Amino acid sequence: MAGIAIGLAVMIIAVAVVIGFKSEVRNKVIGFGSHIQITNLDAVSSYETHPIVVGDSMMTALDGYPEISHVQRFSTKPGMIKTDDAFQGMVLKGVGPEFDPRFLQEYLVEGEIPVFSDSVSSNRVLISKSLATKMKLKLGDKIYTYYIQDDVRARRLTIAGIYQTNFSEYDNLFLLTDLSLVNRLNGWQPEQVTGVELQLKDYDKLEDTTYEIAIDTDNRKDEYGGTYYVRSIEQLNPQIFAWLDLLDLNVWVILFLMIGVAGFTMISGLLIIIIERTNMIGVLKALGATNFTIRKTFLWFAVFLIGKGMLWGNVIGLAFCILQSRFGIFKLDPETYYVDTVPVSFNIILFLLINIGTLLAAVLMLIGPSYLITKINPANSMRYE
Repeated sequence: MAGIAIGLAVMIIAVAVVIGFKSEVRNKVIGFGSHIQITNLDAVSSYETHPIVVGDSMMTALDGYPEISHVQRFSTKPGMIKTDDAFQGMVLKGVGPEFDPRFLQEYLVEGEIPVFSDSVSSNRVLISKSLATKMKLKLGDKIYTYYIQDDVRARRLTIAGIYQTNFSEYDNLFLLTDLSLVNRLNGWQPEQVTGVELQLKDYDKLEDTTYEIAIDTDNRKDEYGGTYYVRSIEQLNPQIFAWLDLLDLNVWVILFLMIGVAGFTMISGLLIIIIERTNMIGVLKALGATNFTIRKTFLWFAVFLIGKGMLWGNVIGLAFCILQSRFGIFKLDPETYYVDTVPVSFNIILFLLINIGTLLAAVLMLIGPSYLITKINPANSMRYE
């Protein structure tokens, strides 16, 4: 029973943690880069800015796809922050009035998210807490940023808000400000931007929707010669999503190992019970009981023990998930894992499948050992009574 309880608890915890971890990391990547991006083909492997034209007609057309929930433009400009004590490379990302602030609002530590504009510049920025700490900056500070083109251009910006997602690849890189400011720094025409970000209603439709939009948009040229190129968030971040996919393999390994351990425990237990009840089995056979009837009795008894073990396993597993979800008892290094506590996500369907699968696997493993009952001879078993 203990083997079943521990095995099931480990399976529930492993699945909950992996699902939670994948969901947290994926949502942060999507929060920064959306589900689908359309950019210039020449800017595939660089933050250096190559614009495309995204006018009102294109925005309306993209918003018309049934799986698209939100469309927003963005522009980027590589630069550098410099203070009296240090300097740091960064990417200034400009967004317009259609920017969806919900993701950053969730991780806002101080200040506020400005109302971004595509026509005027407020010179206000959002900066990450890790970058602010590194540069010894605080809310309301004026920061000097520098951009290199034909000559060095400088802009003084005010920190309007500080956020912390613990996703270091983005936190240490991006500052958010008005689309208008970034476009002026790039010297672009009114409708030119670095790209457009598309949010989906259903992540499961990512591949199909990306393909559908790419068929309509890829390799078309705008009026200035820029070539449109469509990529999904998985294509933009292949290393991160490949790493997340590897976690599924780890879960399957854990599931098979735990089912194996639980099954071995139950097989050993059933064999011990049969050996201890050899005399009883002989008496039952002498009284006319068939092998099938006796085997069925012992299997039902084993199922009862499995049920008790599964009950305790569920209690342990669910208790861990609830406590970790509410109190974040177990911590992680955000620099390595992108989250500061072990995330858990409870999925009722997977929970039921784990329980049903464990029960079926354990019972099937016991069918073979139960045939030992057929080898017990009543005369021999009762001789030593």
